[in-house]
Amino acid sequence: MVTPTRSRPSIFYPWQDEKWWESVLAEEAQFFQPKKNPPQPKVEPRLERLRRMYLHDEILEVTVTSCNRGGLLVEGQEFAGFIPFSHLCAIKPQMSEEERERQLKSYLGRTLKVKLIECNPEEERLIFSERAAEAAPGQRLRIFQNLRAGQRVRGRVTNITDFGVFVDLGGIEGLVHISELSWGRVLHPSHHVTYGQELELLVMDVSAERCRIALSLKRLLPNPWEEFTPEKVLHRTFPATITTIHSYGAFARLENGLEGLIHISQMPLLEGQTVRDLLQEGQSVQVRVIHVEPEHQRMGLSLLPVPSEAPSA
Repeated sequence: MVTPTRSRPSIFYPWQDEKWWESVLAEEAQFFQPKKNPPQPKVEPRLERLRRMYLHDEILEVTVTSCNRGGLLVEGQEFAGFIPFSHLCAIKPQMSEEERERQLKSYLGRTLKVKLIECNPEEERLIFSERAAEAAPGQRLRIFQNLRAGQRVRGRVTNITDFGVFVDLGGIEGLVHISELSWGRVLHPSHHVTYGQELELLVMDVSAERCRIALSLKRLLPNPWEEFTPEKVLHRTFPATITTIHSYGAFARLENGLEGLIHISQMPLLEGQTVRDLLQEGQSVQVRVIHVEPEHQRMGLSLLPVPSEAPSA
């Protein structure tokens, strides 16, 4: 008797199927084939338009919607921003705070021609200038393209602040920081320049991306500290003028514009006498240099006693 043999069930392997291979090859070919038109990230048209307005220095129209102590809030067709009061043509730095407030309120509802001078729409920061719009479109761009560090330029003082002076260079403003006004000590920028004054200045740095121009007034003048070395001036006597008085001493300016400190310990004070009892601002005195550091632009002085007048006959 013959026992019938059982046939083994056939095992199917995918790679034995030609259609399977065709599908795999088709997927690989699609994967390795370079894409002719890769998808482009979507850019918000509004942001692009704002950047174009900024880069091309275009003149825009905005409507004043509100005001505060710092300036005006304005709106355009697709944007809103701010105009600092120093960038408004009718606002003068010498105005009192009350007068400036009245002038700012008079702008409400008006339509102004402005330029976009700071553009950061992602952070909702758009700064406009009415003053900049007085120059033709593209003027700011041309100035930035032509300015280089080390150049001499001329400009008009448009604003004086505690930290420095803003100067109009013909459509764009540069800043003379308080430390760049004089080689001597500067109590306030208003002591060195006046509103509307024409100045010749040195360009120190230009940043078109940040819309910043750094200027210097003092670097067009010889640096007196270079000649004021210990070997030349230590223990010498100079005429000076008292500029400011403090409880710990007084500052005195020499004829070359440099200032030094007369410490209270270097004054011939009588018992119970204060610095203000002995000195007053603007007073002419004689001082002796007892310490000088040209590299740090510091100087220590000693006040010489005022010579007593000879008795009259």
